[in-house]
Amino acid sequence: MSNDIFIAGVGMTPFGRHPNLSVKDLTRQAVTAALADAGGEPSQLQAAYFANATQGHMDGQHMIRGQLALRAMGLQSLPVVNVENACASASTALHLAVQHVRAGAADIVLAVGAEKMFSDDKARMFAAFDGAWDVHDTEASRARLLRMGEGIEPPPGSTSPRPYSVFMDIYAAMGRMHMREYGTTQREFAAIAAKNHGHSVHNPLAQYREAYTIEQVLAAPPITYPVTLPMCSPVSDGAAAAIVCSAAGLKVLNGRRARAVRVLACALQTGSERASADFERHLVRLASKRLYEQAGVGPQDVSVAEVHDATAIGEVLQSELLGLVPMGQGGAAAERGETTIGGRIPINPSGGLECKGHPIGATGLAQVFELVTQLRGEAGARQVQGARIALAENGGGLAGVEEAVACLTLLGK
Repeated sequence: MSNDIFIAGVGMTPFGRHPNLSVKDLTRQAVTAALADAGGEPSQLQAAYFANATQGHMDGQHMIRGQLALRAMGLQSLPVVNVENACASASTALHLAVQHVRAGAADIVLAVGAEKMFSDDKARMFAAFDGAWDVHDTEASRARLLRMGEGIEPPPGSTSPRPYSVFMDIYAAMGRMHMREYGTTQREFAAIAAKNHGHSVHNPLAQYREAYTIEQVLAAPPITYPVTLPMCSPVSDGAAAAIVCSAAGLKVLNGRRARAVRVLACALQTGSERASADFERHLVRLASKRLYEQAGVGPQDVSVAEVHDATAIGEVLQSELLGLVPMGQGGAAAERGETTIGGRIPINPSGGLECKGHPIGATGLAQVFELVTQLRGEAGARQVQGARIALAENGGGLAGVEEAVACLTLLGK
């Protein structure tokens, strides 16, 4: 990929519960912040990619979500593409914006993701996830995915009586498979969560900002073994945006060129049929190989990463599949401090999805917001010193025994 693609500006709302803000309000906040960060004006945008996954389910708005959200803030008469790609919607919007600029079709393009997920109607809220796997094969899919956890028996009392997303059962099964295959312990999963909660204390935009010890994570209310509540991402509202531009577009903007971050590579991958323990064919493993090849770097060159930790188990798996730690060592590396800020390869300095929040149509661009901030050296108390290459991994949905889609982005100073 050409190194002449840049992210000139980023913007993000606080993630959390925003009952008085609409998708339009959240979009306006994130886009306005991104434009200000880039030194740009709305009139300079030549196209927009709008990511959202649940608004159709939550309030019945289908088909023209992006056109309406952007028109409400005065963005009219430009090409708008709606992007729905499960939890990878926002990173896919960025991927498409990069390809748009790279193709020479425009010089300044907006990628934005927004989501309103929280509701007092808990059944409706959790049902928003039901379409993220094959609805025509639900029982067979559930049985296939839960079989991954066979061989590790959940202790009595380790499943919550309260409602939660079926995806937590799937993550728990993946976690038990990891325990069976590699000897990973619940304590190591808890070390991931404790690390991320510690990072989030220093992120003013994070939904949760309370530090936890490993012991507190283990003693917290169970969701389903080995997952406890602090190991899980919350239901969230929020938005995030990025201004993507060419070298010519960068000259048009009034922002400081030194703050622009290069897009080194992007990789979008869907899953395939494979055995559950055949990790060499996992879609994130395959996508990361393509990503590193595009950029001419390897995992050893990555300074900082944001990975898709809808639970702590997700971070263990993704850190290994991306080659940042050896297979089977994700939890142990976290417990040793290797993935903490100041460690060998800091992962999720934002606090990750577990703490920053997970408004699924905005999540991937929130990862990019964090990494751009890190590469600029503007992350304050959570700054990764000397960060030069940053990696984002954002996955979504379920198909077979893995995510249905993953989108990876590699950024550089």
